[in-house]
Amino acid sequence: MKAIATSGWGLHPGLALIETAAPDRLKPDDVLVAVHAASVNPKDWKLNYNLAMAASPVMVKRLPPLFGDDLAGVVVDRGRNVRDFDIGDAVYGMDMRLRTASLAEQARISQRRIAKKPENLSFTQAAAMPLAALTALQGLRKGKGEAGKTVLIIGASGGVGTFAVQIAKNMGLHVTGVCSGRNVDFVRELGADAIIDYTQGDYRKTAGPFDLVFDVTSYETPLTCSALLGKNGYFISTGGQGASMFATPLYRLLGKKSGTVVVESYRRDLETLTAMVEAGTLTPIIDSVFTLAESEAAYNRNRSGRCRGKVVIDVAND
Repeated sequence: MKAIATSGWGLHPGLALIETAAPDRLKPDDVLVAVHAASVNPKDWKLNYNLAMAASPVMVKRLPPLFGDDLAGVVVDRGRNVRDFDIGDAVYGMDMRLRTASLAEQARISQRRIAKKPENLSFTQAAAMPLAALTALQGLRKGKGEAGKTVLIIGASGGVGTFAVQIAKNMGLHVTGVCSGRNVDFVRELGADAIIDYTQGDYRKTAGPFDLVFDVTSYETPLTCSALLGKNGYFISTGGQGASMFATPLYRLLGKKSGTVVVESYRRDLETLTAMVEAGTLTPIIDSVFTLAESEAAYNRNRSGRCRGKVVIDVAND
């Protein structure tokens, strides 16, 4: 089968299109998925692409060689314990191993990490959802997001942010989105009640207070956002950058209401997202679509920080 694998090691290993054997030896709870589409997340290149690869050639050899987390496709085989999915079912999801290895024509994944694809989404749209939408949902829950409360979403126009705005509105929160001036109308169309253009001054000293500050860019910390928080406000981060990665858990240990989203792929949460999509209150936003052979360009697009929504890789039509 065709697949994307790393080539070399160091801070910027290349991605190469290779021919490799399809997954075999399904575990009892696994399904084999013919992948139609996958998507790119910052986790892919912050952890899997740079950090682990910089360690050593020895580490590279011990890591799964194939890339990708999110997937959407069709079940073509299943383990003996799988009862909830039949061959031919359209599914979407991600694994929580280091890599799902979804940038390939076939991928093996646990039945606990997938759900039936929303009927009103294409495979390309569904592949955009798992990691980013689950991060948004679980982050809002972790920050005690409830109807009637106020939330500030920093990075409202990006992959996680576009889901966070819509899900927060589904939960009944009053949503303020932070974005650049060029994205103001876009974020308002997503459902945000108010918009802050971060290019117009340091909003961290003038906005608020909010019941929840959800930083999906992971550039902020509980300290930099302290003036934004109400008396019992929560600060939640996706935690992918150095300062936030270390400062947010430290503040939590000190008794502050802060936390980092450690996303988990639970079928019940995917089904919650499916219900929102099929009700018409949640729509994945696609920034751009690349072929499997263009995976490195897709990663570079995601790394640019200029995306409106998700970068998707069309695997089946490569």
